[in-house]
Amino acid sequence: MRFNFNNRNGEQLTGRLELPAGPPRTFALLAHCFTCSKDILGARIISNILTTHGIGVLRFDFTGLGNSQGDFANTNFSSNVDDLIAAAEALTEQYEYPELLIGHSLGGSAILKAAPQMKSVKAVVTIGSPACASHIQNLIKSDLESIQTSGMAEVQLEGRSFAITKQFLDDIVETEILAGISRLRKALLVMHAPFDNIVSIDHATEIFSAAKHPKSFISLDSSDHLLSKRADAEYAANAIVGWAERFLSRPEPAEPDQAEAIIVTSRPGAKFTQDVSTRTHHLVADEPISYQGDDLGMSPYDLLLSALGSCTSMTINMYAQRKGIPLKGVRVALEHRKIHAEDCIDCETKKGKVDRIEKSIELEGALDDAQKVRLLEIADRCPVHRTLLSEISIVSNNSGHDEPNNP
Repeated sequence: MRFNFNNRNGEQLTGRLELPAGPPRTFALLAHCFTCSKDILGARIISNILTTHGIGVLRFDFTGLGNSQGDFANTNFSSNVDDLIAAAEALTEQYEYPELLIGHSLGGSAILKAAPQMKSVKAVVTIGSPACASHIQNLIKSDLESIQTSGMAEVQLEGRSFAITKQFLDDIVETEILAGISRLRKALLVMHAPFDNIVSIDHATEIFSAAKHPKSFISLDSSDHLLSKRADAEYAANAIVGWAERFLSRPEPAEPDQAEAIIVTSRPGAKFTQDVSTRTHHLVADEPISYQGDDLGMSPYDLLLSALGSCTSMTINMYAQRKGIPLKGVRVALEHRKIHAEDCIDCETKKGKVDRIEKSIELEGALDDAQKVRLLEIADRCPVHRTLLSEISIVSNNSGHDEPNNP
């Protein structure tokens, strides 16, 4: 889902928040590489895999990159650090604070600088990250003299043109990363490919040596700098999950009590999104975008019709199997709407409006007319159908958690 927020200058940065199927156990903030975007393949795969383990992931475009506002020429390493802090603050305000920081390439250098300012963070991961921000100078060697002389120059990086200014170079030269690592006071995982031809493995050695325990190193073997192969990105993501598990403060969500058939919980920060769980299954309920929802799941009435439709199909299939009827398939189409009571011949209510569910059933197979009629009769005997037509008693056992008012 979209997750936009403002940087320190009031410019809107474009982000994407990946949420797990169930309630998030915790959150991670992922910073992409220099001049990359939040949608680079490695970042997408890492985010997707983390969400399967219950971790929500926010990734965003730094100022002036991707779909974010601002002029890249006016940014520098320090402004990237500020963007990370602004992202963490926005995530905390709308959901929860991030416990895990993941940074790729220069994004990893930036999180090493930002992490000490984020007390909530428990663990930090760098992927192919330089030990000094001035490493960028190696990428633009041929343009350094022009930048120093003219104050700015257009440079080519990964086939794209970027405006690099003298203030950008001055900022990265003045930025010290290694000195702060010893004061990180957070678990650190350094990941690097031995044959990375953009950022050499020596940078990983410097970062790891400067850090204090708990710290770990994982080799990315033959991966390239951008984790451009899906298998390499998946390996990195699964390694991160396994390593971070011991440092995250929140365990896997507990299964609902078996006595509680269905648990519905509102998702923090969302307008309508709900997580619906049984002891062994989970689904998401939401409203469509046309109703200002996030459209992450079926609406409540969609779920109601789904219950009726699935029960109807199950009942027909079960009867056909029991009686040896050559039924090949069932298709049930349902629609819910409000109608005027006077237009309903069979309704007891004669004024106002009533709910009408229209159900159409298609049967597949070599069936004779008698078999079709019998199966359609059986369809109305499904338990959900009978429940909806019977007298229903709903008992609300409500409990509140509000603090008592002080006299």
